[in-house]
Amino acid sequence: MKYVFLIFFIHLLPQYAGKSLRRDGSYPKTFEDIKTEIAGYTDIAKAIIDLAVHGKAQNRSYERLAVFADTIGPRLSGSKNLDAAIKYMFSALQEDGLENVHLEPVKVPHWERGEEFAVMLEPRNHSIAILGLGSSVATPPEGITAEVIVVASFDELHKRAQEAKGKIVVYNEPFINYGETVRYRSRGAVEAAKVGAVASLIRSIASFSIHSPHTGWQDYQPDVPRIPTACISVEDAEMMSRMSFRGTKIVVHLKMGAKTYPDSPSFNTVAEIIGSKYPEQV
Repeated sequence: MKYVFLIFFIHLLPQYAGKSLRRDGSYPKTFEDIKTEIAGYTDIAKAIIDLAVHGKAQNRSYERLAVFADTIGPRLSGSKNLDAAIKYMFSALQEDGLENVHLEPVKVPHWERGEEFAVMLEPRNHSIAILGLGSSVATPPEGITAEVIVVASFDELHKRAQEAKGKIVVYNEPFINYGETVRYRSRGAVEAAKVGAVASLIRSIASFSIHSPHTGWQDYQPDVPRIPTACISVEDAEMMSRMSFRGTKIVVHLKMGAKTYPDSPSFNTVAEIIGSKYPEQV
């Protein structure tokens, strides 16, 4: 059985002036025509939703995701796990009967986290849960031992720039929402390096955690020194913030073995569901 899936890419709408996309490159339909056509699929959409929520497909997506995540695990760009994930999905798409299932060769970044740990040495011994941020550089082999400065924003960091020099910057930024708060992860190392910090630790970009760091990619700038950077749990960031407000000296030892390799060969996994009524349309 074939279903018609209408997929709209919002960023393409201005470029194509309200016209629908067709495989032959022509654009005969207006946006109003498309809206009317979509409205005609209400019953079909409801049938698909009912199948997924109440019917034979109930929980199937969750179960497939669980098998995928449990069996293959983390799929970092350029990793063997990513290769296994691609093979898994390629076979699954073929078994599901999708059309034009194929792989497109592509080069992808290859970064490995390596061995890493952080421990608070003062005012007491405490193991800090960390996960290196994507593309982070490593510490020296012996690690970095430095005093910590805790800030809640980039503005506070810049106001205390003289204090931050030679220290590890810990960001305890309040979580507003992911889109706004994630800038501390993407830019935290750069802003810390601009004021002479030797490393940065970023509070996980999440509303809460259970001693569970939430990692992701971060970006360096060509004209700014690259310093090691990792995420830490919400609890550890809050704890160090409380210590800092009391005027307590905090010293942390950080060791990260991250490595960046040349781009690795990989694949985009592509499949289609061609509509039975308008097979020439995308």
